[in-house]
Amino acid sequence: MSEYTPLLLALFAAFLFAIGGQLQNLGVKTVDSRTGAAISISVSALMCWCAAPFFMDWSAWAHPAVLIFMAVGIFRPALSANFSVVGIRYLGPTLSSTLSSTSPLFGLALGILVLGEVLTWQTALGTVGIVLAVVMLSRRGKMVEVSWPVWALLFPVAAAAIRSAAHVLSKAGMEYIPDPYFATVVGFTVSAVVATGARFVKKADVPFSWNAPGPRWFAVAGLTFGTAVVCLNQALLIGKVVTVVPIIAASPIFSMILSLVVFRREVLTLRIAVAVLVVCCSVILIALNR
Repeated sequence: MSEYTPLLLALFAAFLFAIGGQLQNLGVKTVDSRTGAAISISVSALMCWCAAPFFMDWSAWAHPAVLIFMAVGIFRPALSANFSVVGIRYLGPTLSSTLSSTSPLFGLALGILVLGEVLTWQTALGTVGIVLAVVMLSRRGKMVEVSWPVWALLFPVAAAAIRSAAHVLSKAGMEYIPDPYFATVVGFTVSAVVATGARFVKKADVPFSWNAPGPRWFAVAGLTFGTAVVCLNQALLIGKVVTVVPIIAASPIFSMILSLVVFRREVLTLRIAVAVLVVCCSVILIALNR
């Protein structure tokens, strides 16, 4: 297996996450976000279970490390997604997405402190480049004057920290059960239960209808996210957190490119071009890491 395989898997996962985000953006027009998240996560879990007879090692359920993957499912994506929504509600998408882009920094810190991984100058510089590029893209013009509580800043930062912690936990769990597919099945199954339960805690503001296009968009997004997480877990199994997490953070760049080329929701500007160039150079730096 090539030493660049984790990098390529992480890039493909980031691309799939971007596609899923675009599909969710289409779906949220006709269904509330909480219901959409429950549909998306549940479809991801269902997809994994349908393929489980062919890919999953059933004996792994008897290993105590399964509890690690269950813990991951509680926090990601169910809890991290809810924190992100609360952050957007109070801070707006610009400031919230800017703070969420700190995810690679948490990933590096946890990878070094918990897993004992080594930080090289290539990885450090590449991570900083990706974070700066995402922040650059998240700032869309002058921010309007708003009033929000200081504690609201904790939500997008907490979402970023939870995602990074989930990556580290998945990596730690696969030290005992080296099966990325099993890790994905367990995580999505628990998340589906949590997300579906949260859907019924509070009645949705938007009436739900299966005839609307929204649920179908979220269902397709679920298939995309399920595949992305399998690739991500495989990358974490054979690679290092300090290498994989910064690449996953480049997902907004793919999302921007899709908005430009496919969905026609963005116009190419100098800022976008510079951000894409910075990410490309950053990925190359991380790929050169030894």
